[in-house]
Amino acid sequence: MVPWKAAWSTALYGQHGFYRATTGPAGHFTTSTHGPLGAVLAEALGVLADREGATQVVDVGCGRGELLVHLHAARPDLRLTGVDVVERPSGLPSAVSWLSAPGGATLPEALVDLEGTLVVAHEWLDVVPCTIAEVVGPGRLALVLVDPVTGVESPAAEGPADEDLAWCARHWPVEDRAVGSRVEVGLARDRAWADLASRVRRGTMLAVDYGHTRDARPAGGTLTAYRAGRIVEAVPDGSCDLTAHVAVDSLEHDELTTQRDALGSLGVDARPPTPDLARSDPPAYLAALVRSSAAAALTEANGLGGFRWVYRRIEAA
Repeated sequence: MVPWKAAWSTALYGQHGFYRATTGPAGHFTTSTHGPLGAVLAEALGVLADREGATQVVDVGCGRGELLVHLHAARPDLRLTGVDVVERPSGLPSAVSWLSAPGGATLPEALVDLEGTLVVAHEWLDVVPCTIAEVVGPGRLALVLVDPVTGVESPAAEGPADEDLAWCARHWPVEDRAVGSRVEVGLARDRAWADLASRVRRGTMLAVDYGHTRDARPAGGTLTAYRAGRIVEAVPDGSCDLTAHVAVDSLEHDELTTQRDALGSLGVDARPPTPDLARSDPPAYLAALVRSSAAAALTEANGLGGFRWVYRRIEAA
């Protein structure tokens, strides 16, 4: 058995990892970047880029570039760059640049000195593997080990590293947690976010992700697996996605909000078109209906609208 963090990393980003498969993530699940939802999100990000004074958008953990395709269609004036673990996907517009990354928290060396850039990390941090620990006694944590083939778990004899324990003391205290409660230590995510920030000379960083804050940390943890559109048992064998929600308030940030509120501020309107448009211009009505339906899905409070948007703004020294 090995610590979950190591098994998770290999399962997603190893030589035969889930994210290196030919099908790509879109073959297993849909996010806000896909289809009509992605078109609406891209338009909103274009508005955000203008608001933040950005002329370039970098999409970190961009899958096969789905959001970049929408951004290129909506805003061909923006310089676009995708970052993911695979080589440049076929069919990506030639104007879109591409950087291949090792995966997880490790970013490509060429991603540096970003100026006037909106850096979007859409569902990136939730798949940066982190330490999984379990409360085994009053205020005492043990690493959780896992069999990479079967997914069977057991607590280790030793606890997390001192730096992980220090993070817990600050962001996820366990003194009053029941035995058996789990902690998903966010230090690896905080460091990944900080590393990304170090590559920006001037610009705005945006993380969009499943998340929670200190007043609502999940007692049982959130580690989940997806395969072919279904939630499945979390087994780190490379056959499924593995994700855990982000402790968003531990990330260095200037603003923390929900997707619903963020998109509302960027002009996303979920109101359906008027019936009069159906009579006067049926194709336009159908297009407007698709758009409003996508906007409604993106802003649904108990669904995608509950995603957290984390902003960090960086000015050149």
